[in-house]
Amino acid sequence: MSIRPDSTMFAALHGELVSHPWRDPHVASSDAYSLFVARSSALGWLTEAVENVSGGLWGMNDAGQGPEPSRVAWFQVSLTEPVPDGRPLPVQPFLSCAGDVVARIGAPRLRAVQLLLPVQSLDASTRARAVIPLLQDAGWFADGDPRWRTPVRVTLDGGQEPSIRSAAPEMLRWMRGFTQDVFACDSVSLPDDLTDDGTVLESPVIDELWRGPARHRATFRGVLTEWSLDALGWLAAFLAEAASHNGVGTPLMLTADRPEGSRSPAD
Repeated sequence: MSIRPDSTMFAALHGELVSHPWRDPHVASSDAYSLFVARSSALGWLTEAVENVSGGLWGMNDAGQGPEPSRVAWFQVSLTEPVPDGRPLPVQPFLSCAGDVVARIGAPRLRAVQLLLPVQSLDASTRARAVIPLLQDAGWFADGDPRWRTPVRVTLDGGQEPSIRSAAPEMLRWMRGFTQDVFACDSVSLPDDLTDDGTVLESPVIDELWRGPARHRATFRGVLTEWSLDALGWLAAFLAEAASHNGVGTPLMLTADRPEGSRSPAD
């Protein structure tokens, strides 16, 4: 297995989780780590930690719950191969697996998601075809209930690397150049004050993984087809492509939530 040191993906799910009454939290095989390994292995996404074994999308690093009361669970993996030229970052399967694990533990109520996106793993010079499967995958959401559509805020933070600020306006134009119904982006802003936007949470990973601490960021606002990990995974991959295409070549910390009061019948 070839795990590259710059290929970490991390997800932190924030909100509330009511544990299933029948679940025994003291059984080692039912913790977040073991469940994530089992689920991603069953779906063919896990690269086994065995020498000369290939296949899969990621190798397992760690997972857990808490420690903050609002952090439902967190997961950390490393991509095991370079992202193919014609494929996006595998954020959607990553969050899908995380969602399956959390649902096995209890009944979640998702308030916000944080994602470390290894945008540096994308070769901008060969990314022209990567958006094609994303547009094809968008068809999964075609039959969603229109009442599920919900306003979202998504902040991309480059830490000490400022490239996201200059790239953000071009990213907005780039995204609007494609026909898709998953995310309609209304605006982008470049806030200077780290306390002026409710989407910003303290970084859940060490600074060395993403050129932290937080400093340079851009906030995208728009309407998402549904408030789900599935749709958020698609959106995160789409934003990573937009960032790479417009000159960002470093990790980005993504934080997504909904403005206060924005709820849908799907909640």
